[in-house]
Amino acid sequence: MKHSTTQQTRRGRGPARRIGRTLAFVLPVVLVLSGTLAVTRVNWSGSPSDPVLTAADTSMSAGTPRTAKRTPQDILRDKLLTELQEENPGVALTHLQQAVNGRPSLAKHCASIARALGQAAVRVYGPTRAQSYARPVCDTAFATGVAAAHS
Repeated sequence: MKHSTTQQTRRGRGPARRIGRTLAFVLPVVLVLSGTLAVTRVNWSGSPSDPVLTAADTSMSAGTPRTAKRTPQDILRDKLLTELQEENPGVALTHLQQAVNGRPSLAKHCASIARALGQAAVRVYGPTRAQSYARPVCDTAFATGVAAAHS
């Protein structure tokens, strides 16, 4: 009887048990470190540090009389149109979604901004390539802008 008990104990100490012990030690360490890094990336001050969100702030554009009358959505639209030309429509759409998530008051202007981005994308990239960047930001407004500019 003693012989069979020894064999059962030896079977339980295989590579699977070693892997399980390693994971049991490493996984909590990884989770704690990733959680700590995530908390340090959050802007706890309350002031926006994202360039897209700051661009939508009217206090940044009060330097000239012409821009002092511009609305936050106009400033955001112009910034995103510049990004569309310098980067690509995908980057501009991502920043539009981030801006709307960060400032919900911009949500009512999201469709018109996305439509303007779609029309500009057709001018810069052509209708087929512009349509390839379409995604469900502000419903289908970007795709509608592409279609309107192509027609």
